[in-house]
Amino acid sequence: MSSTIAWGAVAVLALLALVLAVGWWRASRRVGRDNRRRAGVARAGEGAAEGLLARSGYRVVARQETRRFALTVDGEDLEATCRADLVVEAADGTSWVAEVKTGGATRPTAPQTRRQLLEYTLVFDVDGVLLVDMEEGEVHVITFPFLD
Repeated sequence: MSSTIAWGAVAVLALLALVLAVGWWRASRRVGRDNRRRAGVARAGEGAAEGLLARSGYRVVARQETRRFALTVDGEDLEATCRADLVVEAADGTSWVAEVKTGGATRPTAPQTRRQLLEYTLVFDVDGVLLVDMEEGEVHVITFPFLD
């Protein structure tokens, strides 16, 4: 009788392991699919944003521009990177980082968007930052007066 119970327990554990493995596999495929879809939406949004920026008087000079910067944590010098959607130039020769938003975080006061725009202002050697709101089809000039 005890060997029957032991084999039953082994069978239940094996079934549980199989169910968990299948669940993990399905979830990872779903996450991968969702990430690819989001990346596709972002690429399409950036392409459309280039047209909107051109109509607003800006010329794209770099896409997915990455800059390295230094920071010190507890006395240890570290390096980090920051990537901007677009770097553009205005007709007057000024340069700008353009952050393209295609979804919900289009408000410049949204914490994640605000932090991103502030980081671009500090890391990139540009004259300012633009928030390109693809939902509204608008280009917003963002400034941080406390940095002037």
